[in-house]
Amino acid sequence: MNSIGDGLWQAARLVATFDPDLVEITALSLRVSLGATVIASLIGLPLGAWLAVNRFPARRIVIAILNALMGLPPVVVGLMVYVLFSRSGPFGVLGLLFTPTAMVIAQVIIITPIIASVAHQAIRELWADYHDLLISLQATRLQRIKTLLWDGRRALMTASLAGFGRAIGEVGAIMIVGGNIDHATRVLTTAIALETGKGEFDMALALGFVLIGLAILVNLGLHFISRTERGARW
Repeated sequence: MNSIGDGLWQAARLVATFDPDLVEITALSLRVSLGATVIASLIGLPLGAWLAVNRFPARRIVIAILNALMGLPPVVVGLMVYVLFSRSGPFGVLGLLFTPTAMVIAQVIIITPIIASVAHQAIRELWADYHDLLISLQATRLQRIKTLLWDGRRALMTASLAGFGRAIGEVGAIMIVGGNIDHATRVLTTAIALETGKGEFDMALALGFVLIGLAILVNLGLHFISRTERGARW
């Protein structure tokens, strides 16, 4: 019990004193995960809306594949990105392997299907309400998608939030493509795995506290920005 208590105390001390290593790792984690979330949202939200609005023969198959990709194993994604950007791979000349950019690419591949699938579900319900109105106004498909994305923006924030939560907690893929290099590609999840393996539970716990805190702060921030709290109700 004493060792656990000491570990928690030391972890709290590291967080309270803004330990330089802790701050550096947290900053890189936010940069990578937020960057991946923005890119994936720019791809996934319009894709989800497009699937909700358009009807074509293979639509059900595409939706089924998109839903299946939500469970895409991260280590497989990491392996794919590693092969593509390794020296012998087709994009090896870019020299992106073991860089934050490669980590962002891996996270984008992982979370885009999640964001697109959640967005599709939200937009499909909204499209059922707006269908007759937009058809009567003779809106083009692009105008329909823009309208649905704008009116459903608060619900769509949930899709982006789900993607961010998946990205910030990812470890397998970014360990493969990032290498967990100190002061270069070490993020919260990979640092937790490393410190736990070393037996440095105080730092591992501190990193865990920060990871949980970031998830809570992002949720609160999105609710505040989107003004979803009205009349003391969420």
